[in-house]
Amino acid sequence: MKGIVLAGGKGSRLYPITLGVSKQLLPVYDAPMIYYPLSVLLKAGISEILIISSPDQLPGFQNLLGNGSEIGVSFSYASQEAPRGIAEALIIAETFIEGDSCTLILGDNLFYGDGVEMGLQKAIHSGGASIFSYPVKDPERYGVIDFDAAGDPQDIIEKPANAPSNRAVTGLYVYPNSAVDVAKGLKPSARGEIEITDVNKHYLKTGNLQVIGLSKSDSWFDTGTI
Repeated sequence: MKGIVLAGGKGSRLYPITLGVSKQLLPVYDAPMIYYPLSVLLKAGISEILIISSPDQLPGFQNLLGNGSEIGVSFSYASQEAPRGIAEALIIAETFIEGDSCTLILGDNLFYGDGVEMGLQKAIHSGGASIFSYPVKDPERYGVIDFDAAGDPQDIIEKPANAPSNRAVTGLYVYPNSAVDVAKGLKPSARGEIEITDVNKHYLKTGNLQVIGLSKSDSWFDTGTI
């Protein structure tokens, strides 16, 4: 199992504090933001991790994290030339993944709780594709899972005007190695991005997507806004 942290983007919703520094290097309490998603991977026993960021921001992560040898892990680095979607991280990471499965986490997503750790172990050992959902008050801001009468996921709707549920898809994903080819076969959306929702929909349609529900006893923060 390989780990991928996508720490790109301009952080425009946090301007002006992100004009001179990557959003994922901003302090959250007593640590840089990226330490939190990294801790999720490390607690899951993932020791080979690829950090993806923009070319101008990548040196900041290299200066902070180095090669990981001091803490017994291996950090690698790759550039995303432009913010062309979360799913592009899988394509960028193709050589790094080398036919392995992977856990992808967004560098500005903070997770905490026993449900997160147990759910991630369940996802890793399933051998398939897994996403994590969390109950939110403003589902119109997220990708939202539509469940059928039996409680099984039947669709994922991006930023719905009338949300079918309050279960948002978080920035934590576990994929088999086939996800690289799935991402490579996608067409960019209307906003010019390769959408991670389309990757998830592929596995949902083929019956190979597991939705792991986090509860309010767990914590999930999308720190892309003030």
